[in-house]
Amino acid sequence: MIKMLRQLIITVMGNVDSGKTQLLDTIRSTAIVESEPGRITQCIGCSQIPAETIKKICGTLMEKAKIELKMPGFIILDTPGHAAFTSLRKRGGNLADIAILVIDINEGVKPQTEECISILKQYKTPFVIALNKIDLIGGWSSSLMGGLLDNIQKQNEKAVLLLEKKLYEAVGKLAELGFNSERFDRIEDYTKQLAIIPISAKTGEGLAELLMVLAGLSQRFLEESLKVDVGGNAKGTVLEVKEERGLGTTIDAIIYDGTLKQNDTIVIGSLGEPIVAKVKALFEPTPLSEMRDKKTRYESVGQVSAATGVKISAPELDNVVAGMPLRGCSPDDVGSVTREIKKEVEEVVIEIDRQGIVIKADSLGSLEALSKTLKEKGIDVKKASIGSISKKDISDAEASYSNQLQCAILGFNVEVMADVKEQNVKVLTNNVIYKLVDEFEKWQQETKKQLEAKEIEHVYRPCKLQIMKGYVFRQNNPAIVGIEVLAGALKAGMPLMKSDGNSITEAKSIQQEQENVESAEKGKQVAVSMPSVTVGRQVHEGDILYSAIPEGHFKKLKEFRKLLSQEEIGILKEIAEIMRNQNPMWGV
Repeated sequence: MIKMLRQLIITVMGNVDSGKTQLLDTIRSTAIVESEPGRITQCIGCSQIPAETIKKICGTLMEKAKIELKMPGFIILDTPGHAAFTSLRKRGGNLADIAILVIDINEGVKPQTEECISILKQYKTPFVIALNKIDLIGGWSSSLMGGLLDNIQKQNEKAVLLLEKKLYEAVGKLAELGFNSERFDRIEDYTKQLAIIPISAKTGEGLAELLMVLAGLSQRFLEESLKVDVGGNAKGTVLEVKEERGLGTTIDAIIYDGTLKQNDTIVIGSLGEPIVAKVKALFEPTPLSEMRDKKTRYESVGQVSAATGVKISAPELDNVVAGMPLRGCSPDDVGSVTREIKKEVEEVVIEIDRQGIVIKADSLGSLEALSKTLKEKGIDVKKASIGSISKKDISDAEASYSNQLQCAILGFNVEVMADVKEQNVKVLTNNVIYKLVDEFEKWQQETKKQLEAKEIEHVYRPCKLQIMKGYVFRQNNPAIVGIEVLAGALKAGMPLMKSDGNSITEAKSIQQEQENVESAEKGKQVAVSMPSVTVGRQVHEGDILYSAIPEGHFKKLKEFRKLLSQEEIGILKEIAEIMRNQNPMWGV
């Protein structure tokens, strides 16, 4: 077994617009950020940074820190803004060895930043903080001469104080989230403190210090996990499936263990049976290029060893989807490896009979990410799969019609097929996971309110009114009197009772300014016709009347009391006290 240090795999993550892709652009001196819709990274990117480039950027910093760069370089994975995209998966953990969490120094820790931290905790992935956009601090003077610490000392007092204030606001917030952190040059123990490196992704300030800290930490604490058996079979993850002129369907993949050679047998996960194929050709992107960039040049190679990004040409790749596991194996081991990969995919792609919503995503990693995010929020999923939203998905979601709050499909980064009609199913799509989940929760809340409102739609609501003195228009058959609504709302047909609990009549019809109306709100003065009573006998001018709420209606109102106003709740209590004078167990 030949053990050697592989490249360090780094995930760059953080809040939308925190400057993640700009950071990589500055390292690569490319402009991938300008090609992204809305300047947000929408697909997973992989960049290879050779050791020579790292040394060049760091200059004399590594020598001063007594760090000898032993690893062959970095592979940096650029993820979309939401934390869940750290699910660049390998079985049992995260594909990344370490993460850079980018925080906008002027914005501080945002909700999505907290989600990133939560997932890093979950995967136990070590990380450093890149406190970005120091160039936007008031009074800041940018310079790449002499390094970050020298430049901080040259700033005016106001800029330094502002930098310290912002930095320690971040330190305070991180402490609330369970992390002891400090500026990288002030750290006493890297095993107990999280390193914060102030940077400007735009100007390049702090970039050398960031790369130095990553190299130093990884070689000191992660060296054992970076040792790979380059003679072993390849293990990898599919990043993207592409059509290439002259090659047909190809896959971009990260190989994180072992070696992959031309003519090797590979097994790749799919939605059906795993795909077994033979490698026709391997292509490596040239150093510092970005695998997503259409202008990227590739070199044909006979083999690749971990860790690296590679384009693979092989037959039968049409049904491969992003995020799927990839394994190299001998022809004799195809059966066992196929079973292992099938089990791994089934852990994420689920189809079960219990209640829940249907979710779709564009890749296995993003499906797992969406599924985990929903699980954390206590949202059940009954079917999780990859690809566009189809008629079959609508049928699966409609099966939850008995629970309308689960009659929904969530699609991340996928399209709805042209022949799909939503009917009784709510279909939500978005290309940012947290926004998709937020939209779903909002829809659930609104739907719940509508369903609850329907539950009490035909229930008599609390109302209190007074017969006005001097406004008896007719004494009986039916009695017509002027009333004022003191609280709640009076509705036509509502039964009425006196303050002793005796139900005596109803508000058969209501007139306001000689027009028939269905209801009258608090403060309104209207004419009401009341059958079966005579003014001066059963009712009198000045009497207070209440809605005569049946006991079953009362219990229903109690169940949905959050839909009642405080005023209605108050009248409901009065009505309950009146009725319990006759029957102490009324409404209990």
